[in-house]
Amino acid sequence: MKWKDKQPYLYAMLAGFGAISLSVLFFFLIYRFKGFSGAISNLISILSPFLYGAVMAYVMRPMCNWYGSFLKKHLPPKIKKSADGMAVAFTIITALLIVYTLFMLIIPQLINNIILLVNTVPDQIESGVAWAQAYVQNDPTLLKLLNTSSESLSTWLDGWLKNTLLPYLQTALSNFGIGLLGVFSVIKNIGIGLIVSVYLLLSRRRFLSQGRMLLYSVIKKDWADRITGEMSYANHMFQGFIGGQMLDSLIVGIICYVFVLIIGIKNAMLIAVIIGLTNLIPFFGPFIGATPSVLLILMESPLKAVWFLIFIIVLQQFDGNIMAPRILGGSTGLSSFWVLFSILLFGGLWGFVGILIAVPLFAVIYDLLRKLIFRGLHRNGCDDMLMHYNRQFGEAEPASQPAPADKPAPPPAST
Repeated sequence: MKWKDKQPYLYAMLAGFGAISLSVLFFFLIYRFKGFSGAISNLISILSPFLYGAVMAYVMRPMCNWYGSFLKKHLPPKIKKSADGMAVAFTIITALLIVYTLFMLIIPQLINNIILLVNTVPDQIESGVAWAQAYVQNDPTLLKLLNTSSESLSTWLDGWLKNTLLPYLQTALSNFGIGLLGVFSVIKNIGIGLIVSVYLLLSRRRFLSQGRMLLYSVIKKDWADRITGEMSYANHMFQGFIGGQMLDSLIVGIICYVFVLIIGIKNAMLIAVIIGLTNLIPFFGPFIGATPSVLLILMESPLKAVWFLIFIIVLQQFDGNIMAPRILGGSTGLSSFWVLFSILLFGGLWGFVGILIAVPLFAVIYDLLRKLIFRGLHRNGCDDMLMHYNRQFGEAEPASQPAPADKPAPPPAST
């Protein structure tokens, strides 16, 4: 039998072997999921310094590119070869200075406010009760209700301090050693990750070229072009969203700082930093930052706390409907429903990190699904359905269509 006659049998045998292997793998994942997930967790724990370093390098890459372009443009020709190394050094120094400044702005004021809160809460409660008694002294029913409520509040506060807070502090102190080891482990991973990020930034162009060569060596050129185009789109989406969100949060923090200075709040810088940092979290960020800020202002003046709460609501509406769309340029293309869905989904899967990356990650998934649907409609001759959908909802086809088979996609943006 000739080789051409044997090929169909060989392909059928390989297809059957592949189907059986996938079935066994699926069975293993279903019935041994705990062991599989445990192995994945151990692997992630071992590689966590490299994951930290990769995230740091990705976030710092735009700054490193800017430093590199600036240095190559202004350095003398003799030392231009050192521009990349100097750019990485300046990037690391700038990032460390930013983190140090934020810590110095937050930590000392936060400790002082916690101490102030512990020392002044009883006096604040007594002052509030006295003010309320003077306000309702002409109404015996309300005055009696207020006195009963204040006595119940005092009893509850004493019981909470003795029966809840003190045992909790004792437990926390007994577990302090274990928690300290966890903190040291995180600090160690961050430190190693910082070193890894330096190597990644220095070799980012080489790694990119190696990745492209690996991709084109194992996959056909037209599919490699499509994958490269999608990766470029994903990179553009993440970089644009992260940079735009940082700029938006900076502007929100500055506006908040100016407002709290105008109304005369003591902890203006601390509150502005809290509002600016929590604004990095889409959708829920303003409300998360407003809660501790209002509590801090409430100790100083209840009236100022009310004014601040009204200001946060107005600022959130202004930022969400006017400023943020202009800064981000509507780059994600997601409706409010899908933004909320993505935050809840990836936040439940990956915690705080999932909340931060939820919107750009889901935007990439959403774009891929749209392309698959539109391609399927074109293939099945349902262009009229697509045109009707576009007329009804005003959603055009994705801008970054996959490159056709005879025209390779352009290379990704330079790093």
